[in-house]
Amino acid sequence: MTARPRHPAPVPPAPGIRLDAPAPGWAIDADVVVVGSGVAGLTAALRCAAAGLSTVVVTKARLDDGSTRWAQGGIAAALGEGDSPEQHLADTLVAGAGLCDEDAVRLLVTEGPGAVRRLIATGAHFDTSPETGEIELTREGGHHRRRIAHAGGDATGAEISRALVEAVRTAGLRTIENALVLDLLTDTAGRTAGISLHVMGEGQHDGVGAVRAPAVVLATGGMGQIFSATTNPAVSTGDGVALALRAGAEVSDLEFVQFHPTVLFLGTGSEGQQPLVSEAVRGEGAHLVDASGTRFMLGQHELAELAPRDIVAKAIMRRMREQGADHMYLDARHFGAEMWEHRFPTILAACRAHGIDPVSEPIPVAPAAHYASGGVRTDSYGRTTVPGLYACGEVACTGVHGANRLASNSLLEGLVFAERIAADIARVGADGADSDGDGTASGDAPAPVPATAPTVLPLIDPGARARIQRIMSLGAGVLRSAESLTEAARALEAIRAEAEPAPAPTAPAPTKPGPAPDPDTVSGTAKPAVPGVDAWETTNLLCVARVLTAAALEREETRGCHWREDRPDRDDRAWHRHLVIRLAPDRTLVVHRTESTAFPPTSSREHQP
Repeated sequence: MTARPRHPAPVPPAPGIRLDAPAPGWAIDADVVVVGSGVAGLTAALRCAAAGLSTVVVTKARLDDGSTRWAQGGIAAALGEGDSPEQHLADTLVAGAGLCDEDAVRLLVTEGPGAVRRLIATGAHFDTSPETGEIELTREGGHHRRRIAHAGGDATGAEISRALVEAVRTAGLRTIENALVLDLLTDTAGRTAGISLHVMGEGQHDGVGAVRAPAVVLATGGMGQIFSATTNPAVSTGDGVALALRAGAEVSDLEFVQFHPTVLFLGTGSEGQQPLVSEAVRGEGAHLVDASGTRFMLGQHELAELAPRDIVAKAIMRRMREQGADHMYLDARHFGAEMWEHRFPTILAACRAHGIDPVSEPIPVAPAAHYASGGVRTDSYGRTTVPGLYACGEVACTGVHGANRLASNSLLEGLVFAERIAADIARVGADGADSDGDGTASGDAPAPVPATAPTVLPLIDPGARARIQRIMSLGAGVLRSAESLTEAARALEAIRAEAEPAPAPTAPAPTKPGPAPDPDTVSGTAKPAVPGVDAWETTNLLCVARVLTAAALEREETRGCHWREDRPDRDDRAWHRHLVIRLAPDRTLVVHRTESTAFPPTSSREHQP
């Protein structure tokens, strides 16, 4: 299947809501555009290209600079003797605290082993046993079996990224690096027609342009940068979720942000990306201890330090509050120097770079924002509620993770659902015609309607970025309450209000003397932000922060990695269901609670093979 011919037709504007950005000054055509270059994005791109589809990869930094390369622990799959997809399913459902979509999890665990083998065939090299030559497997939190395949000891993500990037370059796929995606382009029928983007720095293209394509795959990663301290790289500003919301797509489960329990503690004022201390360290036998050396996870859970991440993070926070401490410790001195150097060389180097030697002293650790279990809502083929728009990886909510992701399921989810997306796009065809002939393609668009002028979203000044992060860390972090979330929502709304255009002046009416208005609630008090990467990112951060806070305030219970201090118990009667959120044309948030744990269909094609 070849790319559509190049033509001089203007790029169609996206109806609804879009960022304040210049009109595209250049455009290219493709069958598929994939936004993101982690395991999900590159797998989708390679599979689409293999199916004969003209494919373009757009990535925010360099091709190998996404979140995947930071993954330390590994990829979970039932590859070992005595393990099975059913056991992997059971562990995933327990970790998800009752909100996993069991059908989606079953797809993950049954198709996962084959997807990992295809990844190996692509060129990824996992650590193997010198004696048997079989893949070495370890354990992580929530797993009852050794099923975590790793590479380079603790550099699994880097090896997967290397292999996929090399495969993309060998295949000659067209790539656009250093490009921030802006908005979804749609036709007059509301179907996907491509993306607008801004290319930073040198390259074939520069400035704002467009990639016109009838299929768009969002694989933009997470949104960890909405918090002051996170394990996510600087590029993780929630761009994909924000784009999808502006395009009219639904998001779900955004309140379930996983805080990794063991992040290297660098001090109370540390901000930005923090070094991760992989769960695999605990999988090999490290202990969590307090300052006195007491193991406080014993008796908390049958798996002790290997309990699901939400349980471990909560236990650490409780111990910190009890003792008035700002961190706990991970003790792996009994590993010895040889094991540290062979099995965890990356973590060892990171610790030593910060003056800590795990061979001879415990590692100071504290929880930090790590992974978004929710995201853009999809079906089992990655289809969102916008025709032609797909999502996979951390940006998506497939239903696999529920209220808390099981360790090392993220790379597997990216692999499995990227392959399913590529299969669906190939079956439907680049022009939206259903190639299997059942007459029910997502390309069966409604009758065209006149395009309406989009609403231009006021940009948020980049100076508000740190303010948003502090608001979220204080109000919507590991510990939340109605009071903290209400204050966070108020503060975020104040930032949004400041960016609104000032109302037209009118003749003043006689008034009595009174206090000056609160500047935090007056529209248009801030200087208008200039369109550019920093302003677009900050606007995306605010959008995602508002949605997360609204969902966390709405869910009045504690479940998985959503911990409400004022609602400490899990409430299955009222909350054994999901929250689905969309952005209304007037930019208000519309929150809907599902009737059960089942998601409503994303399209008429959801239940078709």
